[in-house]
Amino acid sequence: MDARLRRFVGVSAALTGILMVLGVYTAATGAGLTCAGRWPFCDGFLGLFPANWSSFVEWFHRLVAMITGFVVLGTTISAWRQGVDRRVRLALAGATILLPSQIILGALTVTTYEWAILLAHFGTASIIFTGVALAFAWAYEPSAGPGTFDRIRRPLAVASVLLPVMLILVPHAFVTFGPPVQATYYFSGLTAYAALLATAVWTDPTDGFASVEPSRLIRWLSAVAALVVISLLVVGRLVYGGTLQYISIAGTLAALALVGTMWYVARTDGEAGDGRVVFGSD
Repeated sequence: MDARLRRFVGVSAALTGILMVLGVYTAATGAGLTCAGRWPFCDGFLGLFPANWSSFVEWFHRLVAMITGFVVLGTTISAWRQGVDRRVRLALAGATILLPSQIILGALTVTTYEWAILLAHFGTASIIFTGVALAFAWAYEPSAGPGTFDRIRRPLAVASVLLPVMLILVPHAFVTFGPPVQATYYFSGLTAYAALLATAVWTDPTDGFASVEPSRLIRWLSAVAALVVISLLVVGRLVYGGTLQYISIAGTLAALALVGTMWYVARTDGEAGDGRVVFGSD
């Protein structure tokens, strides 16, 4: 894969994550309702430009959605034309196939503001993000030279930093879950999710450990932790207190425990594999 296409894969993943966070903020502020009666137009000049801050938020969300859709589509077409890694092509194709349904759901969130539709909209976005995030991980997969722990150290560190942020910002638990807090929660969660996917993808079953079992365990743990995190983000659209709130706290703690276990396994078996301390090495 050439450097230009690799950059476009990265931009596709970043834009998709930003769009999701922006969508959460838009829903939290109720900005989509400002244009509900005139979709696909809005309430400003000729129905094409925002008339106030709320309609600007909705308008800007639509603008970013349009740009993101074209970037993902263009990246997918380029990937297939260049015949890059089959995994990258399939991940991008899966994300692209879902774009039309996501556009329809996006329209319904404006014209028919119901939680079932909002949940379906975010769930579909999560699948699209999974596709582009996996494409990103495979496109930027480190070379076979470094040991497994050297490759996964950075994404593990990202997850280790952002999961505590998610815990602090659990919906309606410890802080007021206003629009900026919601945006921060989902930005942290989606970034941690992408980091855990990268950890699973970049783990080499045969490199840097005394046996293949530790790396298989790390790959399995990172996949489970990623599933927990994305499930928390989807469920988070429905959390207002009670049982779901406790589930969110417990799930975040479970993800943290899984990441801690991965650090421990990587450190212990990495030392056994090459006879030196690799935890935190450069």
